[in-house]
Amino acid sequence: MSRNDDAEKSPAPRNLPSLLSGLHAQRRSCTVSVTGSPGGTLHVRDGLVVAMETPGAPGAEAILLQSGRLTEEAWTAVRATDSTHEHLAQELVATGLIGAGELEVVSLGALFDAAFALSLNRPTDWEVGDPVPVLYAGGGVPPERLVAETTRRFGMLEKEPGTIARSARDRVHPTPSAGLPESTARLSPRHLDLLTAVDGRRTPRDLAFSLGRGLFAVLLDLRHLIGLRLVEYTTPPGAAGRPSTAPRTPAAAPPAPATTGLPRRLPRRTGSQSASPDSSEHRA
Repeated sequence: MSRNDDAEKSPAPRNLPSLLSGLHAQRRSCTVSVTGSPGGTLHVRDGLVVAMETPGAPGAEAILLQSGRLTEEAWTAVRATDSTHEHLAQELVATGLIGAGELEVVSLGALFDAAFALSLNRPTDWEVGDPVPVLYAGGGVPPERLVAETTRRFGMLEKEPGTIARSARDRVHPTPSAGLPESTARLSPRHLDLLTAVDGRRTPRDLAFSLGRGLFAVLLDLRHLIGLRLVEYTTPPGAAGRPSTAPRTPAAAPPAPATTGLPRRLPRRTGSQSASPDSSEHRA
């Protein structure tokens, strides 16, 4: 926990997982605001992490809207029925716009993806505040499961964290082979949609927001397309600075070495279990 109990702040990024473990033990309900590049907000209910928001990856709302699962009109109508936005998940299910199970899968996938995105860069500070309303479904996950899933995703990408962080910021462009019908004939619809969205200006993060898919899923599919020599990364010479944070528009983002904000291991605790993210890994 923080040395300053009033402000509940700590400049040490490695203390963030310890903070979450402490909140879990205390069954706290709060909001943890993380500053950094890109930073984000963690929502904790009864000690369990139920949602995360970060400019580094699309959240549940962006996934539902950008994927076409919900229309802007339907989303706006549901929000209008709940001025506090405390019961958005219940309203979405009650109106028949989405099933409870599907919404839980989307919410859980967005949660794990946000944790992955936050772990690509070292946070600079954090602050604990009162809980605020947020869209989520399900009971939440304990901190050690969050770290375990993030570790698993790094392992699936089979690269060092700094390399993954750089890949997430670099622009992706199609190779000459991408325009050949014989090169794309056997691609799945998912990979073909991603290849079509690659235009040389977008980063993986931009592609995730544009398609309404998780950042991790996009990176994983880009690795497949790179293996087929259909796309490749472009690193602007001498570029330095922040990663792309444009909401849903193409944006150039320079590379920078990074270390993960969450460690690969946490002391094992017991906690409630939620649905596996595997089923939404390539969709969310």
